[in-house]
Amino acid sequence: MDQRSILVLGASGLIGRFVTDDLRARGFRVVGVARSLSPAQTMSALDIELPILSLDAAALTRLLKERAVDLVVNCLGVLQDGPGSDTNAVHRDFVARLLQAIPDSGRAIRLVHISIPGAAEADRTAFATTKRDAERLIAASGIPHAILRPGFVVAPSAYGGSAMLRALAAFPLDLPTAEMVTPFQPVAVDDISATIAWLAARDIDDASVKAVSWDLMLSEPITMAGVIKQFRLAFGTAGWARIAMPSFLLDLGAKIGDLANYLGWMPPMRSTAIAELRRGVTGDPSAWIAATGIAPKTLTDTLGRHPATIQDKWFARLFLIKALIFASLVAFWLVSGFIALFVSYRAAVGILSAHNFPPALVDPITIGTSLMDMSIGGLIAFRRTAGVGLVAGIVASLGYMFGAAILTPDLWIEPLGALVKTGPAIVLMLVALLMLDNR
Repeated sequence: MDQRSILVLGASGLIGRFVTDDLRARGFRVVGVARSLSPAQTMSALDIELPILSLDAAALTRLLKERAVDLVVNCLGVLQDGPGSDTNAVHRDFVARLLQAIPDSGRAIRLVHISIPGAAEADRTAFATTKRDAERLIAASGIPHAILRPGFVVAPSAYGGSAMLRALAAFPLDLPTAEMVTPFQPVAVDDISATIAWLAARDIDDASVKAVSWDLMLSEPITMAGVIKQFRLAFGTAGWARIAMPSFLLDLGAKIGDLANYLGWMPPMRSTAIAELRRGVTGDPSAWIAATGIAPKTLTDTLGRHPATIQDKWFARLFLIKALIFASLVAFWLVSGFIALFVSYRAAVGILSAHNFPPALVDPITIGTSLMDMSIGGLIAFRRTAGVGLVAGIVASLGYMFGAAILTPDLWIEPLGALVKTGPAIVLMLVALLMLDNR
């Protein structure tokens, strides 16, 4: 194998991670770059963490030279604008700098760019329009390139929309009827990687692949319902009765997802995701198939190669519940602190007074613990501080339990069992802490 050097940008994502590992197995020297890598991903010396989106053209040029790059695979992308996510910056501005860096490097480099399928006339979201802007910049650059437009990507791992479909398959729940009949042509992530490997093996001067744009997906039409059906067969839930979600509930979920997005979370159900879902995933893969000779794997073959394990089933069942767990914990801490501070302040003060707390400490303790509870709820609400909030919640709950055991032991046997119920709340926070990672 010719030791072509490949640089994969976005090597921690669904496509980028698989492509990085698969191309290495095929014999290529692959450098994976991502803003943040998991501990498992940092095991390879060729995977590096870089604030890639903040690099200017000169820094990108140096990176291409130092790594002696022959082919760049750009897998970077964000679904929706929000804290730390800017569709313009990721899809358009970064690509413009990359297109400047490639010729400045003095190396003969082919760019493989991962984009989205569909007609430009149907673009309605910032996600789609900025992706299409990047395509136009690449096409006008004169740089040897391949723009790949994969359909719905099916991979061994799951993230975002692919995780949402697995969750739907694991529950007796369907999307609204209109969404279920939307065209939704899938592609195996193996076929994306095989295409990049095929391109990497081509000579940079090969005129037939100097500037190509291909749709990567199955030729046969398939709907969202058909895709989910295959996952249900893999999960063993195909025979279940289903309830169709009303459209207004899907729209409400998208608005709640948008709110969570501004808190730093990246839920799969956001307004952009629903808009793109309703648009459908369609294209014409004939040019890709004819050029590469790759026969797209069917959804049955793809899922059959990676049958659902108990880990897959647990993940799918817990995926939707994760949002409910975090929302309930945020509400629990915020509401409990608010009630003690504003609604039932006198009652809260009375409990401490009845247990012979020094009068000078009653009000400060009541106010302080109420503000602490509300602060814990606020910390859990934001993705960046959720881990700190959960640990603080566990510590605070244990403090309440042990403090009561020493100072007011009779509260342990009061009729409503408030302190006894704190134990399950601690367990729930521990579960949330263990589920905090997205990838």
